[in-house]
Amino acid sequence: MKRNFNDKQIQILEVAETLFAEKGFDGTSIRNIAKMAKINIAMVSYYFGSKERLLESLIVYRTSDLKNQLEHLLLEDLEPLDKINKLIELYINRINSNRGIYRILHFEFPSKKSKQNLSVFSELKKGNLKSLEIIIKEGQNKGIFRKDVIIPLITPTILGTFFHFHMNKPFFENLLNLKTEDLYNNYIKTNLTTHIQQTVKALLIYEMGTPEMLCKQ
Repeated sequence: MKRNFNDKQIQILEVAETLFAEKGFDGTSIRNIAKMAKINIAMVSYYFGSKERLLESLIVYRTSDLKNQLEHLLLEDLEPLDKINKLIELYINRINSNRGIYRILHFEFPSKKSKQNLSVFSELKKGNLKSLEIIIKEGQNKGIFRKDVIIPLITPTILGTFFHFHMNKPFFENLLNLKTEDLYNNYIKTNLTTHIQQTVKALLIYEMGTPEMLCKQ
């Protein structure tokens, strides 16, 4: 689903994102959002209806181009492992640029007692998983990737590593001497991304080479 948002809607979405990240979804009210955006409460309801629908719109706003990027990646003339590495870069760059909303979606909502049916988020995850499956199956068909890979667990391996690093930010800043926000973000783009790529590669690639190579030994 893709929507075109006007300037006022974008203003509301960005304020909501800030508040959701600071106070959590449950800790943020429509009144809070309206007050910070300096608009009437009725305008928020007019554009989005409810807080849940506002969150769905925020997901669309922040992820609408990710689907296109993944579709283009599938068509690129790259080896499967290169596609996986590029997919990981896309994931990490996107999450690091939108930490607040992704933290809420991956940690706050799954633990809610009253399960929220965020169809937009569900479809996003399904689409991302489908792209990952296509790339991995391509690699399997070429004899590059293992046949016993549990594909749905690759995504939590990527995201889990990132979020563990980010949620322990003060510890890693001190440990790795990342004294500024620029140093921290650059470390994520380079070292952390490379580490995740190497981890996923180790899960996908045959330890002793392809089965054909093993047969020749």
